[in-house]
Amino acid sequence: MAHPSRRFVRPVLVLLASFAVIFVAAASSRAQEKKVGQMNGVDNSKMGAYRALAQHIYSDFQKGDLAAAAELGRVLERVWDKAEEYGGDTALAKTNRQLFDEIDKAMDQFITPLTEAKGKPPDAAKVKLAFNLYLEKLKQAD
Repeated sequence: MAHPSRRFVRPVLVLLASFAVIFVAAASSRAQEKKVGQMNGVDNSKMGAYRALAQHIYSDFQKGDLAAAAELGRVLERVWDKAEEYGGDTALAKTNRQLFDEIDKAMDQFITPLTEAKGKPPDAAKVKLAFNLYLEKLKQAD
């Protein structure tokens, strides 16, 4: 079992890093950069931070750490809503509502089985499929 402070620190650090990556991604998308690079394994694209969080969530799930996967799933959902639904004029919900709704639904299908698992692992094949579909939807908004 993880030390209580570790369980708190990791999601906070991921959240802070996500906001930083989102800020960088937004700035580079405004600069209309056509080449998508990476920094520390995170795509420098509008959806790069969400993709990175999803990969961490899926990795935790694969390792059997449902608690960490559920925590990060909740972080992903909160960061997504804050930036892409209520994030101002550049938020995806304002620029392309249909695509926002599609990605939001795909994200929910991916994280809900993890956040509502209550200690019982969800079906691995379904989680993998939902994860892959979510990543595909994110590509449409990069």
